[in-house]
Amino acid sequence: MTFPYTLTRVGVLMTAEPGNELEAEGVLNPATGHTPDGRLYLLPRLVATGNVSRVGLAAVELTDGIPSGVRREGVVLAPDEGWERGKNNAGVEDPRVTYVPSLGLHVMTYVAFGPLGPKPALAVSSDLRDWRRLGPLHFEYQPGLDTDLNLFPNKDTVFFPEPVPGPDGVPSYAMLHRPMWDLGWFREGEGVHLPAGVPDDRPGIWVSFVPVTAVEEDLRNLVHLREHRLVAMPEYPFEELKIGAGPAPLRVPEGWLVIHHGVTGERPEGFDPATQKVCYAAGALILDPEDVTRVVTRTTEPLMVPETEEETVGTVGNVVFPTAIEEVDGIRYVFYGMADAAIGVARLDRSS
Repeated sequence: MTFPYTLTRVGVLMTAEPGNELEAEGVLNPATGHTPDGRLYLLPRLVATGNVSRVGLAAVELTDGIPSGVRREGVVLAPDEGWERGKNNAGVEDPRVTYVPSLGLHVMTYVAFGPLGPKPALAVSSDLRDWRRLGPLHFEYQPGLDTDLNLFPNKDTVFFPEPVPGPDGVPSYAMLHRPMWDLGWFREGEGVHLPAGVPDDRPGIWVSFVPVTAVEEDLRNLVHLREHRLVAMPEYPFEELKIGAGPAPLRVPEGWLVIHHGVTGERPEGFDPATQKVCYAAGALILDPEDVTRVVTRTTEPLMVPETEEETVGTVGNVVFPTAIEEVDGIRYVFYGMADAAIGVARLDRSS
């Protein structure tokens, strides 16, 4: 089966502003959303000297209906909480924002780079400007999994925009995520701890659930995830090292479209970008709408690979990192990080 969606580059949307110390090491990996007045906004990751990240807000400017630039409006989330800062690091990184109509809220998942490295966290907003932290995500212990997911670094977290059936059939809010099983990077000799029944230590895409009724009782329950399931592992050459979810899943006629990144190259040691000789490309999955743990089809070849100068040269070269999808005048656009230094936009089309 030919994959029914394509990506076509439109151009560069945002680069670091000269002289802006909050952007000294780049702008990248944005979330997006619409304010109550219908205006489209970008929520980019802004990286200051020392790899300290914040989440900014910038209005998207259009030329002939096509995203072409931004107007900065400041910072909406900074590493102000103790669990978002370590002794030698800090950051709120790689936001993903899903507007959830049943909650009337934008739900932001982000990576808190705190004392034990990258841990996922959650904040909510009604207007994209004022964000209320709900705190770090908590993964309920699951008998039979033989591990505690809270022990592990985790990234690429993003919620579905509407409730879906959980594994037990209960209507649930669902979140994709990407645990990393090697604990040796912060505790020497600890090494890899794989869950029961998972023979491959490469990072893949998982999903966890929260019953709708629990969230209706208390919004704070949105951080208490359960029923963890593996969705997809690296399978094709362009995703040999790992895969991770990108934008919020998009409901399409075939199911749920999940655009993801796939990574090839030398397996990096630790989290030092200078040692990474890798290539991040964009691929996609389609998930069953009645069972989001089941992949209906997926790309065997990437939808987009690093080709332009902005995508091949930067803080980490050879990176195309999709993180958001928005519709403008009936056309869907994917916003993505370019070489961990700039932000690009591509058009998402359905093949005939």
